[in-house]
Amino acid sequence: MGILGDSLNRAVERAFTRPIPKSAPAQMRYLVRHEKGTRAVAQLLGVSQRTVERYVRGQIVRPRPELAERLADAVRQRWQPRVRERAKNQAATTGGIIIETRARFGYTAAPGTTDDARMRLLTQALPPEFARRLFDAQKAGATEQQLRNIAAEGLQEIYFKDGGRRAQGLQVEFTDIDYVEFDL
Repeated sequence: MGILGDSLNRAVERAFTRPIPKSAPAQMRYLVRHEKGTRAVAQLLGVSQRTVERYVRGQIVRPRPELAERLADAVRQRWQPRVRERAKNQAATTGGIIIETRARFGYTAAPGTTDDARMRLLTQALPPEFARRLFDAQKAGATEQQLRNIAAEGLQEIYFKDGGRRAQGLQVEFTDIDYVEFDL
C-alpha cells in the first residue's frame, strides 16, 4: 500500500480494544484459528504446513526476519474485524476523519493570481462523507493517487474553499507528501 493507505490502516488500528499478540507462536495460533487450518496459513505465509504446526506447538519461537514481518502483517490485517468495521462506520457516518499532513499544495485558480505551490503543514477535520469515500476507495483497491485525490478534494472543500464561502474556482493539487497521518 502507499503512504495514505498505510495511514488509514494505522488510524483504524488505534481503535483496537485489545493488543495484538506479540510472540510468533501466539500470532500463528491466532492465524490458524482465523483461517481455520494450518494449510491455509502455510499458503498465506509461504511456508510449509509442518512449520506452521511447529510454531503452534511452540517448538519454534523466533522466525526469520522476513517471516516475522509477514506474520505480523497478516495478524494485523485480520485482528478485531468487528472493531475495525465499527470504527470505519462511525467515521463514515458521524465522526469524520482528521488529516494532518505536510505536503506541497498548489492551485489552479483564475488568471492573474499568484498561487505558486508551497509546503504547508495542515491539520484539518474532514466531514464523514470524505471518510466514507476514503474507506470505500481503499476497500475497492484504489491506487495511492486515487486516495490522494480524495484527500485533496476534502482539503480543498473544507480548508481552502471554507465550505464554499470563498475561492469558488480553486482547484488544489496535493503533491510531494512529506508525511500524512489520519485519526478517527
